[in-house]
Amino acid sequence: MSNVIIDRQPTHWTITLNRPDKLNALSADIVEDLIYALDDAEATHTPLIALQGEGRCFSAGFDMSEVQSQTEGDVVLRFIRIETLLNRIATSSCFTVALAHGRNFGAGVDLIAACNLRVAAPGSTFRMPGLKFGLVLGSARFARIVGALEAQRILETAATFDVERGSANGFIERIADPEEHITVIEDALERANALSAESRALLQRALNTEQADTDLAALVRSAATPGIHKRIEAYLASSKKV
Repeated sequence: MSNVIIDRQPTHWTITLNRPDKLNALSADIVEDLIYALDDAEATHTPLIALQGEGRCFSAGFDMSEVQSQTEGDVVLRFIRIETLLNRIATSSCFTVALAHGRNFGAGVDLIAACNLRVAAPGSTFRMPGLKFGLVLGSARFARIVGALEAQRILETAATFDVERGSANGFIERIADPEEHITVIEDALERANALSAESRALLQRALNTEQADTDLAALVRSAATPGIHKRIEAYLASSKKV
């Protein structure tokens, strides 16, 4: 069975991360499948994409399981492709909705942050521990959403924050149970269709705060520093002690 399932409806596509046994961790294949799905959705002028995860959470982030068997160059490339995916979502002509639930980590939280509308179920939590192993991924985008001071408070300690804090700081726009997702998508479609494609593109260009080259450069500088294997290994070892 595919790790990414796409339900193509006339009004919208629902893309489901379908790797529940690994908490929908982002393997290299999943990242490439998501990039391809975004390209396909844009090519067919799909107005809305909803992203969700099967199982206990939306996503546990970067898949660490094969890091030690890969070269440092391969690991760096994987992070670059995740940043590419995040920018593709953030700048997509499709209206993007994240439907989050459960305990979400790292690149999984970044995936939520890249979407136009960020929805989470009651009880959801979020943690971005990348700086614990010297990685800058999604930090600037997160700061552009919640503000620099709030981002610093959360990122410098890799603090877990709950859906209530996410709602208060603007990271989460709507709290909704999975049973409400149909209504969420209906409301999002109304929002997505409020403007013509041309007018939405104009608005997107006018309000665009993406800094793709700057964000990518920051990621590459952090990931390409020699010793990424040892930094990740040390982080995983310390996490097991907690």
